[in-house]
Amino acid sequence: MRVDFYHLTRSGPDGIVPVLADKLVANGDRLLIVAEDTLILEGLDNQLWTAKPESFLPHALAGGEGNDDAGEPVLLATDPANPANGARAVLIADGQWRDEALAYDRTFYLFDAATIDAARTAWKALGQKDGLERHYWKQDERGRWTEGP
Repeated sequence: MRVDFYHLTRSGPDGIVPVLADKLVANGDRLLIVAEDTLILEGLDNQLWTAKPESFLPHALAGGEGNDDAGEPVLLATDPANPANGARAVLIADGQWRDEALAYDRTFYLFDAATIDAARTAWKALGQKDGLERHYWKQDERGRWTEGP
């Protein structure tokens, strides 16, 4: 199990979520994007529609009218448990760690200055778990992601 911590210092989740989702879908993986606030999910839904005008990234808000949640490669939801699309990767977009993320093969945990204390707590707690890899990513001065100490 791997957890990637993404420290948002130069942009919000909308700057990295489409990139991560696109890479996972290109590899044939499925992703669940989680946030408690539906406004965050709606913003990310809009960003996924417009991030790459030259391509389409299939996704949906969980439980949306007319959606086939099980068929969506990327699903946005408030609850990380039992994703309808069978995702084995979860992305926590609101900076609030959820232990349900430990049921996935891979977790992307996004946090910013407002949620850094929760991220530090999660980092320390996850360091005590056997078989779990933690990775920390930060943005450099140009906004590129680099793995940090």
